[in-house]
Amino acid sequence: MNKAEPPKGAQAVSRAIALLKAFTPEKPKMGLAELADVISLNKTTAHRLLAALEWDGLVARDAARGTYQLGPAVIAMGSQALLTSDLRARIRPTLEHLALESGETATFEVKSGDCMLVLDGVLGSFRISASLDLGTQWPMHACSTGKCLLAHMPEAEVKLILSRPLQGYTPQTITQPEILREELVHIRERGYAVAREELEPDYVAVSAPLPGPMGFVEGAVCLGGPVSRFDGERIVALGTMLKKAVAQLA
Repeated sequence: MNKAEPPKGAQAVSRAIALLKAFTPEKPKMGLAELADVISLNKTTAHRLLAALEWDGLVARDAARGTYQLGPAVIAMGSQALLTSDLRARIRPTLEHLALESGETATFEVKSGDCMLVLDGVLGSFRISASLDLGTQWPMHACSTGKCLLAHMPEAEVKLILSRPLQGYTPQTITQPEILREELVHIRERGYAVAREELEPDYVAVSAPLPGPMGFVEGAVCLGGPVSRFDGERIVALGTMLKKAVAQLA
């Protein structure tokens, strides 16, 4: 579904937001020409908007290299959003229960562009547990939460995301769209997604989608840990646990 045109007079704001959204985990730093090209602006306009964003701390400029990156003000705003999110508050008790029952690190992640944003989480109780990096973004095709959402997104959105190159992060990352589409069918059938060392070596994650009040998937709840604890039988048990938890939340 195409977005409506921005309100009259809001073009500069819309363009400034597009500049901020242009930065990704794959490209955290970019020069003026590249940024202008990404959002289809002339360099003069892009430079003027970047100067305004830099003044407010929303972007930071490396004068020596001629590159820009997201600034400290964006980080502060993101942290504030995490702390004040109603959705985060609603999910928190479920994350605590899942981490306690499974012993694994539990997270809740939501879509952010072509990535999944770690909105909240609870560390596992095992001595060796997955780390907890709130605010981190993972590429959708390489993580279990992202595959969960892809399996339940409108076809037009899935087609757009899969039309772009899918980066390989490990030898196990699915980088072929047709193979990923087959995986999405399996996810819909069993009700949960699994990523076996697709994001990083020795890490396995199991996730279940959380339906929102209008039927749209709001995000995904995840349990992750080392390969040694995630054999086939336990993955099924954790998947069942996650499906039950999100059903109760929904």
